[in-house]
Amino acid sequence: MKALICGCAGVTLAEEERAFFAEERPWGLILFARNVESPAQVRALVSDFRALVGREEAPVFIDQEGGRVQRLRPPHWRDYPPAAHFGELWARDPAAACRAARAVTWMLAMELAELGINADALPVLDVPVEGAHDIIGDRAYARRAEVAALLARAAVSGLAAAGVAPVIKHIPGHGRARADSHEELPVVEAPLDALRAHDFPPFAALADAPMAMTAHVVYAAIDARNPATTSRMVIHDIIRGEIGFNGLLMSDDLNMKALRGPLAERTEAALAAGCDVALHCSGKLEEMREVAAACPELSGRALERAEAAMAFMQPRGLAPDAREAEEWRKRLLAVT
Repeated sequence: MKALICGCAGVTLAEEERAFFAEERPWGLILFARNVESPAQVRALVSDFRALVGREEAPVFIDQEGGRVQRLRPPHWRDYPPAAHFGELWARDPAAACRAARAVTWMLAMELAELGINADALPVLDVPVEGAHDIIGDRAYARRAEVAALLARAAVSGLAAAGVAPVIKHIPGHGRARADSHEELPVVEAPLDALRAHDFPPFAALADAPMAMTAHVVYAAIDARNPATTSRMVIHDIIRGEIGFNGLLMSDDLNMKALRGPLAERTEAALAAGCDVALHCSGKLEEMREVAAACPELSGRALERAEAAMAFMQPRGLAPDAREAEEWRKRLLAVT
C-alpha cells in the first residue's frame, strides 16, 4: 500500500477512480462534503474503497470538527458546536467542560463509526493569539495552552470510546499564523521561547496520539526557508524531538497554496522531511496520479506507525450516556 491518503470526486467511484485505487492501493481515503449524500451512500462508498484496496479496515478519514468544519450535516446528521464553545464552558465550570467535550465528541464519533469512517481530523490543538488569521478562530478549544490540552484530551477519549482514531492538528501549531495556508504561506516570526511556552505544549500533552497532521507554516526561529510539512528541522528536532510525538505523521493537504512547485515535488519534499504519509484532498484524478507516482510503499518505521494507528480504530473505554451527550450538544449549540 502506498504512503498516501487521497480523496475522490463524487458520491460514487467512477471507473477510472476504481482502477486507480485498485492499482495504487493508497493507505487511506478522506471524505469531503462533495462525497456525502446519505448514510447508505456513504457506507457504500466506504465499502467500495476498502474492497478495491483489499483491506477491510483501511482508514477512512473525515474533517468532522463541529462548527464551521463539518462535512456531515443535517438532515441526515446532527450539527455540532465548535471547539471554542467547550472553552467558554470551561471558564464557568472546568469539570463540566471536560465531561461535555468527551460526551459530545463521542456522539459525533458514533455517527462516523456507523458509516464505517474510522478516523477524524480532530482535535485542533492550535492556540490562537491576538492578531492571528481567523482560519483557526473558534476551531480552537481555548487561548490558554493548558485548557486546550485538557479539553482535547477529553475529546480524544470520546473518539476512542466510539473506535474512531484522532488526528491532532496542526502540529507544531497554527495559532499564530496571520494568513490562511489554504491561500498563502504563513510565516511565524515568534522566537523559539514563545513557541515553546504557548504553541508546543498542547501537542506535547497529546504526544501519545496515534496520528498528527502538519502545519503548512514557516517558523522563522527554526527553519526560515521551509514550512513544517517540508522541514526536516521542524519534523525531527521539534515534532519528533521536543514535542515527542512518535505516531504517524501526515502532511496537511499538499494541494494548498501555501506550498509551491509541482505536486510530485511537494510530495517528495514532505516525505523526505519526515512525513510518513502524504495527504492529497482535491479528488482530481490527474493530480492523484501525480502524487501517487511520487509516493513509495509504506514500509519500515512509517508502516509500524500506520499499523499502530490502526489499533486505535476499535472502541476502547466506556461510552458516555447518550442522553447526557445530546443535552450537552444542544446546550452548547445555543451558545452565542
